[in-house]
Amino acid sequence: MTNSANEVYPVIWHNDSVSLIDQTRLPNEYTFVEIHRSEDMARAIKTMIVRGAPAIGVAAAYGMYLGAREITTRERTEFLTQLENVAQLLRSTRPTAVNLFWAISRMLKIAHATEGSVEDIKQVLFQTAQAINAEDLQTCQAMGDHGLTVLPKTPAKLTLLTHCNAGALATAGYGTALGVVRSAWREGRLEKLFADETRPRLQGAKLTAWECVQENIPVTLITDNMAAHCMQRGLIHAVVVGADRIAANGDTANKIGTYSLAIVAKAHNVPFFVAAPFSTVDFALCDGSQIPIEERHPEEIYQVGDTRLTPEGVEFYNPAFDVTPAELITAIITENGAFAPGDLAKYQLQQSFN
Repeated sequence: MTNSANEVYPVIWHNDSVSLIDQTRLPNEYTFVEIHRSEDMARAIKTMIVRGAPAIGVAAAYGMYLGAREITTRERTEFLTQLENVAQLLRSTRPTAVNLFWAISRMLKIAHATEGSVEDIKQVLFQTAQAINAEDLQTCQAMGDHGLTVLPKTPAKLTLLTHCNAGALATAGYGTALGVVRSAWREGRLEKLFADETRPRLQGAKLTAWECVQENIPVTLITDNMAAHCMQRGLIHAVVVGADRIAANGDTANKIGTYSLAIVAKAHNVPFFVAAPFSTVDFALCDGSQIPIEERHPEEIYQVGDTRLTPEGVEFYNPAFDVTPAELITAIITENGAFAPGDLAKYQLQQSFN
């Protein structure tokens, strides 16, 4: 067994404010941004200072509390009306990550259900945000251990491939897909991790690689278009990725490039796993065609730093996510176990009767 102590926590309540690791400055600078207002939290989410669906959910929960703290009225109905305005501000930041909407909905629900004064509601909102933070960390650790049960049994030490960053930086800590990697490393089942660089924002190159280096997890960086070559040569035993939203049928939205990776894995008979908390499943959507796909600014494509890469006059298309059909996914790993994509709805229905 290998000791792998994760100490990366991207969202922390500290000194009466929220401390966020500024992920736009990694790997060259490890710095924190202090967030005191809901408006600043919305900006941090939109500009990807904090990113990754579960981490966005945690940040949004704290953003709701910060917004509640800013409301000065003591009249309950007016307070709840203004809190809805805070919720709408935060909802507008990232349209694809369902954890954002899940956390906001949970905070609003608890606000409406809490009896007592406005100050009582504010205190319960703070406690709920802290609970969401703690629950996500526990969820990720459970997810990592469930992932161990479905990874290939042979060889004894596996080489895994991941895309984007679904690690501690994308969650409250430990990670979803990278949580599975961490658990495999801890139990001596990991030979090495291949990480796609993940164009255009390079989350694999900047973030996943950085996390692995912090914990001495062997990592090899490849460009996105090298995955097929690596699989053809038998270098990859399984693919593990995260998710920003999963439809009821198991169709999964994740960082752009995930769909093509799933097709390549299918062609080479390499198992393809999605690791995500159950809160990422949007049962209101019957399939992936209903998942909204965020389009980001074209400068992510045409510019690196201050250097423009392309000629003037070129048009750009920059979707941040794509949708992988359920039939390409071997299993979806959650904190409640690993499921065939088609079994998610059955499990949810079963739980509603328990």
